[in-house]
Amino acid sequence: MSPAEMLRNKAAEIRKSILAVAVKNGAGHIAPSLSCVEILVALYYRVMNYRDGDGTWPERDRLVFSKGHGAYALYAILADKGVIPWSDWEGFYTERSTLVGCAERNLRYGIEASCGALGHGLPMAVGLAFGAKVRAQSYHTYCIVGDGETQEGATWEAIQFAVKHELDNLTIVVDRNRLQAMDFVKNIMDCGDNDLQRRMEGFGLQAEVCPGHDTGRLVELFTKLKATKRNRPALVIAETVKGAGCPCMENVAKFHFRIPSPEELRMGG
Repeated sequence: MSPAEMLRNKAAEIRKSILAVAVKNGAGHIAPSLSCVEILVALYYRVMNYRDGDGTWPERDRLVFSKGHGAYALYAILADKGVIPWSDWEGFYTERSTLVGCAERNLRYGIEASCGALGHGLPMAVGLAFGAKVRAQSYHTYCIVGDGETQEGATWEAIQFAVKHELDNLTIVVDRNRLQAMDFVKNIMDCGDNDLQRRMEGFGLQAEVCPGHDTGRLVELFTKLKATKRNRPALVIAETVKGAGCPCMENVAKFHFRIPSPEELRMGG
């Protein structure tokens, strides 16, 4: 089996685990968790400097998951890598587990920051990257943000700081599924289809747009960006589908927190 096939299979395995655990335990934020599966698989299984079973290894690359309500993929991957105990993942969203609906900082479990309030993850990631630069530490920081949360003012303050201080040890990844909560982003703040990229570049970043469900392309891009010498953070806009891999949920606004019924799961529509 080729490395590309292995990554695709791993993404399918993680997606299956998310659906099984979330539906069984009544955890609602399934759709926003499914859009970022391939992004996280590419990072944790190929790109990031990360030691399985050890979420506190000092030399690890850091990942701040800013869209904290959609963290089920992160939990499933960290459980698969032996950082989160499997029993805690299987019991997620119940009294049998310490894991909660929105990601909360727990370094032992590999969770770098509490991100239930949207728009706060990127400022924290910028702080981690700035701290590493000041202390001459070699780790790289990644931050996964939702396209809806980029409307938050703190996002733009953080970008300005990161550009000013030339934080080339930071990669910002936008999970651009074009939905926020119960509606499409364009219906909340419609500034044109390419406006996100133009605004980011206006603040000093250079955007790389990539299919967000192609693990091979993502690995290639993340690897290239990590190795490239530059004087600013890297920015990846990953074009994704909310609810990807579950046909009844794909690109359907009502499934932001709704759990699909058995009939919907069987029908796939």
